[in-house]
Amino acid sequence: MLVKNWMSAPAITIDVHSSMQDAITLLKTQKISMLPVMDKKRLVGIVSDRDLKKASPSDATTLDIHELLYLLSTIQIKDIMTKKPITVPPDCTIEETAEILMANKISGVPVVDHDDGVQGVITHTDLFKVIISLTGIGKKGIQFAFRLEDRGGSILEVAEIIRQFGGRIASILTSYEKAPEGYRNVYIRTFNIDRLQLETLKTVLKEKSKLLYLVDHKNNTREIY
Repeated sequence: MLVKNWMSAPAITIDVHSSMQDAITLLKTQKISMLPVMDKKRLVGIVSDRDLKKASPSDATTLDIHELLYLLSTIQIKDIMTKKPITVPPDCTIEETAEILMANKISGVPVVDHDDGVQGVITHTDLFKVIISLTGIGKKGIQFAFRLEDRGGSILEVAEIIRQFGGRIASILTSYEKAPEGYRNVYIRTFNIDRLQLETLKTVLKEKSKLLYLVDHKNNTREIY
């Protein structure tokens, strides 16, 4: 999954000579948390809500509201922005982007093409949207978590059992994290299962695999094994 398919575009940007008050207003009205800073068509930095909070006068200031507004209107973005921002290209994968955000402890980055044009921004909120899409939670239904042998066909075996009970697969996710050597954790979200057959399905699955938990989003029930 590529950044270009999930980024927020077109990017909402701000000029390097704009005021701090302009940035505050733009972030608030657009309901965003960061702005690429442009000098003509060239990206020169980013300014985030965190940058603005750091640069804002303390609550303990003795300035009145008019003086505060004047101060905010005189501070330029170039004086408080983060220079040489981290960026990603449009063909960067979502996983690579998540690693970059986590490693640098940042909430988002501009998406820049090979001609240094800003195509959009990708933030942790966009990554959350990807997670929601990948897991298929919009289908609700039931999520089964298994610990399966790390061998060919082990996922197919439990998926076929679910299908035999009328289940349709919305997503299959796997991870080796916190799984013993030779095993992996597998998460299957399914829908259209007849709840009258659910107990029988669980029994069959437990006979064929290690069932870790079951979450029924339709009935809001959870079983941890």
